[in-house]
This record gives sequence, structure tokens and C-alpha cells, in this order.
Amino acid sequence: MTPPQNNGGNADVFVSGAVIAAVLGAVINIVLARYKDRAEDRARLRKTFAEAFEAAMQYKEFPYAIRRRRADEPAAERVRLSEEMRAVQAKLSYFEVWTDGESNAVGTAYKDLLTNLRRVAGTACNEAWNAMPVQDDSGMNLSSSVVDLSALKPFEKAYVEAVRDHFKPFFRR
Repeated sequence: MTPPQNNGGNADVFVSGAVIAAVLGAVINIVLARYKDRAEDRARLRKTFAEAFEAAMQYKEFPYAIRRRRADEPAAERVRLSEEMRAVQAKLSYFEVWTDGESNAVGTAYKDLLTNLRRVAGTACNEAWNAMPVQDDSGMNLSSSVVDLSALKPFEKAYVEAVRDHFKPFFRR
């Protein structure tokens, strides 16, 4: 009786197992790297969408800031407030283009928010410039009869909803 011949069968199994393990490890690493990249991209988008909303809310505060301007230095206050407003307007323009480039739905909601923001808060800013500055502490509390920006709420809500929908999985939209 001759002993069975070993033609390297054990070595073939070992090499095949090593190859399978290497391929499996590579696939897992690729999947994890893609997941990490996607998570970082979503975090970046969330942050930038939030910054866009923050810029809109900064503009929304100008009617209050204008009414509360310093009465003792009107020229300096005009320059200060107009420069701050210019900077916010530049941010709004940037985010208007950015949101539209990122998502049609979010871009449309942001554009609607800005259109109405400029109409409602812009009108309130004009009225604030024409009003006398606040003269004392009691004048710092501005009621909605003085500055009413409540018409902006539906547009703010629509923007936030568009951002939320942007992050929903496609099968839940």
C-alpha cells in the first residue's frame, strides 16, 4: 500500500483562506471608510444649513438693533449698522447660492425665506430708521405692535422642514 500523495492541497486551502480573509478585510475597510466619509459630509451639510439659517436670523434682528441704536452718535451708528447689515447681506447671498447648489428643495425654501425676510424685516428696518432711537431702558422692550415679524414663521418652518427632508433616506421622503 502506498501512502496518499500530498500535492500541496493543504497549502492551497491555506492560501485560499488567506486570500478570502484579505479580500473580506479590504471590503470591510472600504465600507467603513465610505460610512465615515458620508457621516462627515452629512455633518458638514448640517452645519452649513444651520449657518445659512443663522445668517437669516441675524438679518431678522436688524429692526431691533436699528431702533436701539445710540441716539448720541447718529452718524457713527448709521455707519456701524449699515456695515453690519452689508456683511449679513453678503452671507445671505452666499448661502442662497450654496443651498440651491446643494439641494433644489432646500434652495427653494431658503430663497422663499429670504424673499419674505427682506420684505417683512426690510420694511421693519425702514420703519426703524425713520423712528426715533430708544431713549431709555423702558424703550428696549419692543412689542409686536412696534416690530412684528411673525409673518416670517411659516417660511422659517418651511426651510427647517426642507433641511430635515434632505437628510431623510430616499425611501422615506
